[in-house]
Amino acid sequence: QLRLVESGGGLVQPGGSLRLSCAASGFTLEYYAIGWFRQAPGQEREGVSSISTNGDYTIYSDSVKGRFTISRDNAKKMVWLQMNNLKAEDTGVYYCAASNRIYEDRVLVRGLGHISYDWWGQGTQVTVSS
Repeated sequence: QLRLVESGGGLVQPGGSLRLSCAASGFTLEYYAIGWFRQAPGQEREGVSSISTNGDYTIYSDSVKGRFTISRDNAKKMVWLQMNNLKAEDTGVYYCAASNRIYEDRVLVRGLGHISYDWWGQGTQVTVSS
């Protein structure tokens, strides 16, 4: 059974950093593109970043570009989202999601769309506040 588990969320001050982890089990990670999404209260789910199956292609939303970095290790079945210079508007529940319908550089076109993903983790809360 395909399963994704996020961890690493918490409370951090503006300007601080967090590293989110997404642990995959029950499937071969190297065949799946992975995306990170977030949802703030009362707002729609927003695509934050996505990475292709072998890590060659990545995409970021304009709101996090230059501050967040996505990476993966297929052998360890892990995907990470390094978040630096955090801002209050980064607050929300962060989800990782998997897709076997996004091939290589198509991540650059479809990676931030939630409809492209079929499997989701339970989410981890990130709160940026002083």
